Amino acid sequence: MREVAALGWGMHPWGKFDETPLNDICRVAVKGALADSGIGWRQVEAVSAASSRFSGGKGWGLNGNDIVEDMGSTGIPVYNLSAGCAAGANAFNVGYMMVASGMHDIVLVAGGEKMPKGFIQTSGLDDETDPEYLRQRCIGLPGPGFWALLCRQRMEEYGTSEEDLADIAVKAHKLGAMNENARFRKEFSQEEVLKSPMVSYPLRLYEICPVSDGAAAVVLCSAEVARQHTKSPVWVASSTVATARFDDGIPRGLACAAAAGRTHHSEARIAVEKAMQTAGMQPGDLDLVELQDNTVYYELAFPEEWGLCKPGEAESLVRAGETMPGGKLPINPSGGFQSFGEATTAQGLFQICEVGWQLRGEAGGRQVPNATVGLAQSLGLGGNATATILKRD
Repeated sequence: MREVAALGWGMHPWGKFDETPLNDICRVAVKGALADSGIGWRQVEAVSAASSRFSGGKGWGLNGNDIVEDMGSTGIPVYNLSAGCAAGANAFNVGYMMVASGMHDIVLVAGGEKMPKGFIQTSGLDDETDPEYLRQRCIGLPGPGFWALLCRQRMEEYGTSEEDLADIAVKAHKLGAMNENARFRKEFSQEEVLKSPMVSYPLRLYEICPVSDGAAAVVLCSAEVARQHTKSPVWVASSTVATARFDDGIPRGLACAAAAGRTHHSEARIAVEKAMQTAGMQPGDLDLVELQDNTVYYELAFPEEWGLCKPGEAESLVRAGETMPGGKLPINPSGGFQSFGEATTAQGLFQICEVGWQLRGEAGGRQVPNATVGLAQSLGLGGNATATILKRD
C-alpha cells in the first residue's frame, strides 16, 4: 500500500440556506479543496462522494454525479456512499483506498447536505422489520430522547451533574465563536445553558446539536503528487470503518445480548482501535480529537471508552480546561457539532478538514499548539463508524 496525502481542504460554512441549491453549496467546498491543493478539476481521476436520501442527487443519493456534472463531465468514475452520519468519512476511506492501492493518483472526496427541519427521521417507509422505524413509531424516541437515556445512566454511574453537561456546551460555543465556518458563533455562560429549554431530561436545547446545511471536500493524492505541490504534506496515517457488535450496550436489530463491561457504540470503539493499531500509535500520541458530539454526553463517554482517559475522569478534565486547545487532551477545537449542527453526510469530512487545518497551523484562535497528530471520528445510522488519523512530519 502506498502513502496517501491529504493535499487540500474546502468547506462551505454550516447554516440553513433554504434558497441555495445543494449543488451551489457543494461547489464552494469542491472549488476550495481544489484551490487549496493546487489541483485542477481535469487532474481529478475519481470522485468518492457521501450521499443520502435527504438531499441526494436526482432523488437517488447520486451527489457525486451531480458534482461531476456541475464541475464538468470528464468521464471519471464516481462512487456514491451512504452510511448515515458516517458517510463523509466512509467516502474518505474509499478515496484513501483508491490512492493507497495505486488505482488512482488524485481523488476528490466530497459530501454535502441540506437537512429537512425537525428531528432526523428514518426512511419514511412503514417497514415493520426496520428497528429504527419501530423505535420512533412504537416508543416515540428520537435522537434527543435516546441520548438523554445514555446521559441518565452516566449520571447514576459517575455522578455527572447538570453543571458538568453545561460546561461542555460552554466550551464548545467558546471555540465555535472563533470558527468562521460554524453556524452558531455565540458564546454562552453556564447559567445561560442551564436556563435554555429542557428537551429531554437532563439535556437542554444548548446541549444538543440541531440539523444544518453544509458541505466539505478533501483532495487525496499519492506521495509523489503531494511532494510536487508542498514540502510538508499532511499524511493519512490510517482510515478505518467498522460496524457495531451484537453484544454492545445498545440494542441492535431485533435482539441484544449485552456483555459484561460493555461500552456503548462498539462500532466507534472498534474503528478507533483499528485506526490506532494501523497507524502504530497509542492514545498518548494524539494531539487533538474531533469526535461526534451530537450531544454533550459523547464528549464525556467516548474518550473514556477509547482509552484516552480513565472511566469517570472526563468531567474533571473539562472542569480543569484540559479539553481546550491548550490542554492535555484537546477535544473538538472546531466547536464540534454543538457549534456546527448536523449536516449528516458532510459531518465526517468537516471533522477531517478541521484536523487538517490544525496540523497545518491554520486554526487561528482555536489552534492546538504544535499539533502533529489528530483523530477524526464519526458515527452513523445502522451501526456505522469511521476513524481517521492524520499526521504531519
